[in-house]
Amino acid sequence: MTPTAFSLLSAFLLCVVGLSLHRTHFMSALLCIEGMMLTMFMLLAQLTTTQQSTILATSPIIILSFSACEAGMGLALLVATSRTHATDHLKNLSLLQC
Repeated sequence: MTPTAFSLLSAFLLCVVGLSLHRTHFMSALLCIEGMMLTMFMLLAQLTTTQQSTILATSPIIILSFSACEAGMGLALLVATSRTHATDHLKNLSLLQC
């Protein structure tokens, strides 16, 4: 395993651990998910360049566009929940209430 791939894999696992352990604020959860998506983009870009395959050439761009949509939707949800609940703590949010 190359040092670049090892550092990207460890960054992805660090984001997963951060998402699973530190779920107090909605913003920190969104940042961990964004970090996971960006490391997936970099891993796919590295895989595409090392494999030199034309089939995988559009995969990093698709992942990057999904990441941008996810970030926009997450920030919209953050604004909506902070307006209705006056906080971004995940423990105060209940999915059973409208």
